[in-house]
Parts: sequence; structure tokens; C-alpha cells
Amino acid sequence: MQNSTGDQTKQATLYRMVLPDHVCPFGLRARELLEQEGYDVDDRLLTSREETDAFKAEHGVPTTPQVFIDDERIGGADDLQQWLSRH
Repeated sequence: MQNSTGDQTKQATLYRMVLPDHVCPFGLRARELLEQEGYDVDDRLLTSREETDAFKAEHGVPTTPQVFIDDERIGGADDLQQWLSRH
């Protein structure tokens, strides 16, 4: 995808848990890291324990958030920070 100046727009998909009584701080951190690096974030909220558990089972991961860039699963906030430092 290109932005208005013709540059490639960096895209990321973030799945993070946002429950009525809890917003995952690691999900917020991952979103902030992506935005600081200029990514357009498709922020997909998991709004129930059931939805979160189903997502984790589907992707074979133990935790959320999970970040995907170019159809590659990067992982959670710590994984993202390490990945960004190499790219």
C-alpha cells in the first residue's frame, strides 16, 4: 500500500486483549512501538476471555498481544521490540 507521497506504508496487525475490567498493558506497549516506527496499525481487539482463548488456540500461542507484519507472526511486545531493533 502506498501513502499520498507514493511511499510504501508500513502495515502491522495487532491482536490485543481489551476486557471490560482489564486492558493489557503489553498490547498498549506494542501499539505504541509500532506507531513510533511509523506503522499503520490494524488494531484488532479481543474483547472477551473466550475470544482471547480462541485466538491463542487458533494461532498456537500462549499469550497476547500478537503482532503480524507482512503475514509473519512477530510475537508479543518484547518480541516486537527485538524485531524492530534488527529492521
